[in-house]
Amino acid sequence: MKQRARIAMPEGEVAAFLEEGRKLQLATINPDGTPHLVTMFYGLDKGRIVFWTYAKSQKARNLARDPRVSCLIEAGDDYAELRGVLLYGRVTVLDSPEDVLDIGMRVARRMTPGVDDEHLRPYVEQTGRKRLGYVVEAGKVVSWDHRRIA
Repeated sequence: MKQRARIAMPEGEVAAFLEEGRKLQLATINPDGTPHLVTMFYGLDKGRIVFWTYAKSQKARNLARDPRVSCLIEAGDDYAELRGVLLYGRVTVLDSPEDVLDIGMRVARRMTPGVDDEHLRPYVEQTGRKRLGYVVEAGKVVSWDHRRIA
């Protein structure tokens, strides 16, 4: 068996890894074709990555023009501990106030574990007025867990 196949995570481990994570590296495509890479907090909705951002941000402008994204979630400091999931996909934009609030709450809960919804909601409602929500529809998923290397 090739090493690449040995270190790949099964689907259930990928799902658990995404559930454990809070931040991802989001890559969009700038108008000149160069990558635009930023760190984002994310939430999950039925196993799909969701995030929000200000409607006037560079990533929002990029996604309006080209919905393709790459999302990297990783963990580990030493080579033998490295784990990660890389999703290639497309986003669907959600701009209704209800959808933006839902995504905002999903993200905020992960950003601030242990804080109850009644304290999060005012912040999410306030900042959500200028934001858009996104759902990542994953195409290709690549994963690795170097702890599997014997």
